[in-house]
Amino acid sequence: MPWNDPDAVPLIRFENVTKRFGDFTAVDNVSLDVHAREFFSLLGPSGCGKTTLMRMLAGFEEPTSGRITLAGADLAGVPPYDRPANMMFQSYALFPHMTVADNIGFGLRMEGMAKPAIAARVAEMLKLVKLEKFSARKPHQLSGGQRQRVALARAVAKKPKVLLLDEPLGALDKKLREETQFELMDIQVELGITFIIVTHDQEEAMTMSDRIAVMDHGKLVQVAPPGEIYEQPNSKYVADFIGNINILEGKVTGQSGSAVNVASSTTGATLTVESQESLAAGQTVYVAVRPEKMQISFDAPNGSANTLSGEVFDIGYLGDWTNYLVDVAGGSGQRLRVSKANMSRFVERPITWEDKIFVSFAPDAGVLLTN
Repeated sequence: MPWNDPDAVPLIRFENVTKRFGDFTAVDNVSLDVHAREFFSLLGPSGCGKTTLMRMLAGFEEPTSGRITLAGADLAGVPPYDRPANMMFQSYALFPHMTVADNIGFGLRMEGMAKPAIAARVAEMLKLVKLEKFSARKPHQLSGGQRQRVALARAVAKKPKVLLLDEPLGALDKKLREETQFELMDIQVELGITFIIVTHDQEEAMTMSDRIAVMDHGKLVQVAPPGEIYEQPNSKYVADFIGNINILEGKVTGQSGSAVNVASSTTGATLTVESQESLAAGQTVYVAVRPEKMQISFDAPNGSANTLSGEVFDIGYLGDWTNYLVDVAGGSGQRLRVSKANMSRFVERPITWEDKIFVSFAPDAGVLLTN
């Protein structure tokens, strides 16, 4: 992968970029490389700085300090229309009085491209987004998903080096959003354009991205591929922001090789978790375990290093999965979330509300975090 190659030259480089609005720091000393043909996501809650970072790349904002380069060229002072990057907005911003074909070809006409070339490029884009039969329609005659495709086709018609997408699927319903995610991935591969997407939707970022940058209060917290972000978060913030997770606080009581013993104050149990870090006895740590990596059963499993007894507080049936909220015994107030795949249609004795049960997980199922 190019981001693991020290000799790889990035397409986009943010060098110590800071953006302030008065006394408020929206982006705080960010350094980041994005490579050619990468599908890259900026992920974080509202106000974390992800959209400001994208707007600086697009040219709608100028950095207070630092430098942004694209294909080796410094972008300082370059207006948006002269940058080899197009931005697709959440609102789509289609011209209501124009047809689909005219909307797609608008930027090409502004560039002064010859009419035959425009017609050929528009036809190519209509085929790409599967809207050939809708070329003569107006935006109000289209569904939300179709309008999103028109906006995408218009954005890539000029064949920019980079396409910037600001919450592009936010207006779509859940099922259409999931379908469109895969379509966007296919289009990005086919075009070979670098995509950078701003989103607060974790599943969206996990599904589409080659890499994800998780942001908080204007800073980059972790930049990594989706699998690494999910399985090896570097902090409680990232672990808690990406998907569901159980976080158990405790203190280190001992370490033997990679096996770390943690006295958990929130469960009253001593847990064993694998970690490559060297930790000091008495150090406060956090054991983070994904719900699907926990097992739930009526009987205590044999030989399990981490077994907790508890009572089922609530159940959420999702069809393919069932989520259990379990109150750990002992009155500590710790509530665990356990997810179980529904691999068979019927079970002899289903787990139900207020059942006394056991929750367990393997030592390598948890991640040990120090901050």
